Amino acid sequence: MLGSITRDLSEMLTKLQGRDFSLSIFSRHLELMTDKYPDLVDLIPKIRGDGVSSFIMEGEVVAVDQESGELKTFQALSNRARKDVAIGSVKVSVCLFSFDLMYLNGESLLSRPFRERRELLRSLFTEVPNRFTWVKSIDATSQDSETVLEFFKSATDIKCEGIMVKILDNLPNPNLIADVEDTEAADAIEKSARSKTIKKNAPENVPEKKTRRKALLATYEPDKRLDSWLKVKKDYSTTFDTLDLIPVAAWHGQGRKSQWWSPILLAVRNEDSGSLEAVCKCISGFTDTFYKANREFYNPGNENTLGSKPGYVEYEGGNPDVWFEPKEVWEMAFADITLSPVYTAAIGLVSEERGLSLRFPRFLKKREDKGIEEASTNEFLAGLWRKQEEKAPAAGAKGEIEGGEDDDD
Repeated sequence: MLGSITRDLSEMLTKLQGRDFSLSIFSRHLELMTDKYPDLVDLIPKIRGDGVSSFIMEGEVVAVDQESGELKTFQALSNRARKDVAIGSVKVSVCLFSFDLMYLNGESLLSRPFRERRELLRSLFTEVPNRFTWVKSIDATSQDSETVLEFFKSATDIKCEGIMVKILDNLPNPNLIADVEDTEAADAIEKSARSKTIKKNAPENVPEKKTRRKALLATYEPDKRLDSWLKVKKDYSTTFDTLDLIPVAAWHGQGRKSQWWSPILLAVRNEDSGSLEAVCKCISGFTDTFYKANREFYNPGNENTLGSKPGYVEYEGGNPDVWFEPKEVWEMAFADITLSPVYTAAIGLVSEERGLSLRFPRFLKKREDKGIEEASTNEFLAGLWRKQEEKAPAAGAKGEIEGGEDDDD
């Protein structure tokens, strides 16, 4: 199950107005491979309660210091071998931070509310210090803004990317909320539902008109991105937006840049397909020192370049002079996001015919702390575009450009 993107804590609190929720620190989603984590497999007899015969658990695997429990970076985790790992050869210790239980003793728990799933998880399994534990969490309501802010800060202070916010309980009768159009009346019913005093008939001040508004459920919905789970990251700043992009190709520069790569093609990740979707070309923000080092790193014929366009890169523009092996993540600033007939990033998410591109993209720095699995996604890009459109003046028509580039180095 996936979490919806929110730009900041205030938006999250607005979305979940009146509902109880749980906040969990998270680092990054990883695909668990049995051969890569024999040390986790070895933990199962130690963490499983006597009454547990079968289960499906969800959690986050994080590299940790076994003595102090301090979290390490994603790069540390990527240094582990991927296949046929022997326990005795493991040099990077990990801890599984568990946060959900979807299946237990032959029974699916997907329809159970999150609070119940979490209680089963924590009552039937045993913690092992710095090897298996629960994500650190607090339970709160939208009225606890100061507490939430403190929790968010504590998460980022210990190197986590942010928090996940999850609805704890289902409403006793979600249909009552779904049939209400008036916000105040809906809130009144929702409050009544929480106190378990809903009456058979709606209050007299509820209009008869219906809307598509649906109550958020606390069930587990596989492969869906719903507002019952909200993601709030320190990267999602409302004051200064940046994207973490992957350089995938380049052209020979002109004039004094003829010996270097300029412009450089960058892409976002598509988590569903595994492809890299081109989003812009960039020629801004680079120093001469950077250009020289970049040219040496991506030198045609070495291990960092490819002989032809890889099948996992989606780009409908001209042919670059060199294709890069995806290895780096660059933090990029930009003026705004535009619809584009050339770039494929987020196509189908905001338009069926056009992707999204960045206007005046500018290189800020390499993200040495991030692997390509942590680069920005097409979903995140689409979320930024929607927020931008919400802020745009209603009377102003926005134009389209292929992918704006400025010439300010």
